[in-house]
Amino acid sequence: MDIVDRTDIVMRGDPHRVLCRLFIPGEEELIRGTSRARELVARCMALTEEQVHETLERTLLDFSSRHRNLERHLQEHYAAVETLVEGTGTTSPARRTLIGAYLTQEYAFESTAYFNPSLTIHPDQSGSQSGELRVIMSVRAVGEGHISSLVFRTGTLRPDGDILIDPPSRFASTRATRFTALRSRVLHQAATDAGIDSADLQFVLGMLPDTFTPEDLISRLNALPHPTPVEDHTLLTELLQSLSTSSYEVDFDPSTDLSERVLWPTSTDERRGIEDARFTRFTDERGSVLYRASYTGFDGTRVVSRILETEDFRIFTSMPLSGIAVRNKGVAFFPRLIEGTHMALSRWDRETNSIAYSSDGYHWDDYVTFHVATEPWELIHVGNCGPPMETDDGWLVLTHGAGPMRRYVIGAILLDLQDPTKVIATYPGPLIAPQEDERNGYVPNVVYSCGGLIYRGTLVLPYGVSDCATRIARINVDALLGHMAPTRSRAVLK
Repeated sequence: MDIVDRTDIVMRGDPHRVLCRLFIPGEEELIRGTSRARELVARCMALTEEQVHETLERTLLDFSSRHRNLERHLQEHYAAVETLVEGTGTTSPARRTLIGAYLTQEYAFESTAYFNPSLTIHPDQSGSQSGELRVIMSVRAVGEGHISSLVFRTGTLRPDGDILIDPPSRFASTRATRFTALRSRVLHQAATDAGIDSADLQFVLGMLPDTFTPEDLISRLNALPHPTPVEDHTLLTELLQSLSTSSYEVDFDPSTDLSERVLWPTSTDERRGIEDARFTRFTDERGSVLYRASYTGFDGTRVVSRILETEDFRIFTSMPLSGIAVRNKGVAFFPRLIEGTHMALSRWDRETNSIAYSSDGYHWDDYVTFHVATEPWELIHVGNCGPPMETDDGWLVLTHGAGPMRRYVIGAILLDLQDPTKVIATYPGPLIAPQEDERNGYVPNVVYSCGGLIYRGTLVLPYGVSDCATRIARINVDALLGHMAPTRSRAVLK
């Protein structure tokens, strides 16, 4: 029953696309040691002006074609060590720029792997022809040291079934305005989860707006009335300030192409990677649209579920999710409220599929398990392959299952529209399994997706191939539903 049409589209990371990253000798990411920046600056200052101009000219000739505004990047990196430069006011612009070059390295952010894509509707449909749909695909890109970032591609779904993927810009950048944006309800819930729910907490957060800055937070902490036990004040202050560093906003320059924007790990709990974003075009009860993506933050030892929100894929807000139902990988939001409640797919225990519930979309403590591994091809664990897709017959959910030899395959189940904990039907066996030319890669024997899109009766599904490349398949939705077998719900209350 092969109802999957694999297209000829295969996308791989391009090692020619590189980022300018700050490089401090002695403080390399994987081999931390004592900074050698001071010694390097001293050696740069000892160069003659002739050497400076010759070296800088050669450097700009070799590298300028690979970056937008290379000199601006170099000058910004010089600013990181400016305090180490004696007589910086008399240092020539060329020498400052060259010092910045010595403190810069190129990083091929997608040279190692390019996988786990998610597809959603583009917020800007201008320029589309009749019957066409502009789309955005997010992709997990991996470079040296297994650092994951999030990149984007654009494309068009044609009414005749053709899929056009736009070529990416040859440039890429993490350059953006980054600042901390805090939300009162998120900090309040996180403090409560940490065991702090005091009058002092209410005082600090009670007079702040829903969104505020770290400076606003510090001002309220300083205004705490006395007497307050010193240890309690210290605990509250340290907790709130620690939580405040985990939320941020990124604002890319409007002139950049979407394919140039690289979301690079920013907060401490994602310093080793932004992984597996699952984008949902969420429509609230008023009809307002907000793109929400769950993703995994990885700090090198543990994972945290986080959320990205954006209206235009230029300005992004990121913050951690909270609650037992989202304490692991694999959260995927429903595209609308159900009975006034936020719902999400969850793999909170790392091996089953559940429905998670939330009143605000950020804190998720309640869940109902509806899918436990029973088939041979999924016995290690199951999870989802992206957000639920609404059909007239129910919520179509793509699943993943890990079986013998840790082979990952994609399956499908259908959930009730009003009560998604009820399983209506299942696809009898893997829907997509690694075929012979998909078995080898960074992580062999894996097919995996973070989300597809139904368009004109066709499920357009990008999926990762052994964690090294991304392919796109087409599946007729009616044919898929027709091959699914009715089943009884296996919901398990927590």
